[in-house]
Amino acid sequence: MTSRSLSRLAILAGLGLAPVAASAAIDPVIGTWWTRENESRVQIAPCGESICGTIVWMKEPNKEDGTPKRDANNPDEAAQQNTILGLQILHSFTLDKPGKWEDGKIYNPRNGKTYRSILTVTGPDELEVEGCVLFLCDGQTWTRFKE
Repeated sequence: MTSRSLSRLAILAGLGLAPVAASAAIDPVIGTWWTRENESRVQIAPCGESICGTIVWMKEPNKEDGTPKRDANNPDEAAQQNTILGLQILHSFTLDKPGKWEDGKIYNPRNGKTYRSILTVTGPDELEVEGCVLFLCDGQTWTRFKE
């Protein structure tokens, strides 16, 4: 085999793995989203074979004394010193179909609780974010951030 043939073979072998990683990379949930009432922005990005969401902007990232808001309600005492800005709040999702991710987790730093979550793109610039406890779910609509 020539080196050119080996290169082609390597590329073709790599393409067999590409759809798994590419499915998250091109999925319509990928991007930055305004949360309800534009209080913060969450960036959703590929995270292994899943997706993760991180708070990348907050309307009020600091307390009145100027210090950063911290994850004070986290049940893990060590994590209570983490700042809210930069906090990962979405993780462990499974792709159902493009634009719909299920069986994930969403963390609410306001109460320190983690909920089962579903993310569904409902329009070109709308994302339905659901948090569930047992069989009861509550949702909110996030809108795509456009620079």
